[in-house]
Amino acid sequence: MEPFKVHILGCGSALPTLKHYASSQVVEVRKKLFMIDCGEGTQMQLRRSRIRFTKINHIFISHLHGDHCLGLIGMLSTFGMLGRTAPMHIFATEELGPILKSSLAAFCSGLDYEICFHPIDTAKSTVIYEDRSLTVTTIPLNHRMPCCGFLFKEKPTMPHIRRDIIDLYGIPVSQIDNIKNGHDWTTEDGDVIPNSKLTTPADPVRSYAYCSDTRYIPGLHKLISGASTLYHESTYANDNQRMAIKYKHSTAEEAARTALAAGVKQLVLGHYSSRYEDETILLNEARAVFENTILSDEMAVIDV
Repeated sequence: MEPFKVHILGCGSALPTLKHYASSQVVEVRKKLFMIDCGEGTQMQLRRSRIRFTKINHIFISHLHGDHCLGLIGMLSTFGMLGRTAPMHIFATEELGPILKSSLAAFCSGLDYEICFHPIDTAKSTVIYEDRSLTVTTIPLNHRMPCCGFLFKEKPTMPHIRRDIIDLYGIPVSQIDNIKNGHDWTTEDGDVIPNSKLTTPADPVRSYAYCSDTRYIPGLHKLISGASTLYHESTYANDNQRMAIKYKHSTAEEAARTALAAGVKQLVLGHYSSRYEDETILLNEARAVFENTILSDEMAVIDV
């Protein structure tokens, strides 16, 4: 199977610490790289991860709190100094448009590449990016300002050809596409070779749901049902439930309840409050509800 991975560059919340950077991730799907959020320090983390800057052509910003976007201008400037010529596509709420324009004029004049800004509506679940192998859909969230998550989902692929059977019956290459599309093969003697013998099933469709920042949403599971991997903010443990309600964040237990209801295969916690020097309390509270839960951490690479 082609790689589908998530590179964690930062998984802390609003207050930077010596342990965690602000939110940023790179999603790697079939050799394409997509960035989600760009908090302070993102470009330094890119350096550490050895991710190739030139392969990032799309950046998705969940909302305009600083810990999710303050690293953007500096990174775009660095891309320019490195001689970038390929366009950069940025997806975010409409409010970022004029901020981005003025900041680029002030700090990044003379870039040799185009910045393509795509305003998104965080209140709707809409496909905002699509190519031959992937769609990216917005996930409306409930935060203190317009905010959405993103669902990266592979498109179904064709069945795999059994080369040994193809060679056995001398089936010409010109018929491979027909067989992939479900056709049987009839030999010169009139024997029908069923498609099920000529192929093996296609790879299962994988998907990655990114949900940060948000208050617990009882119906969120419907939009991410069956996701292979869910990253859900877990800013607080149950000891700070009031803070979660006040600032519209989630507890680790609430993240786990969403994962359970959605039937995801794996839950990844992140966006930790700086008050927790040890996130084990978050992991334990989530695993009590949804066992297949892990903690995100800087430089972690998670297979979707």
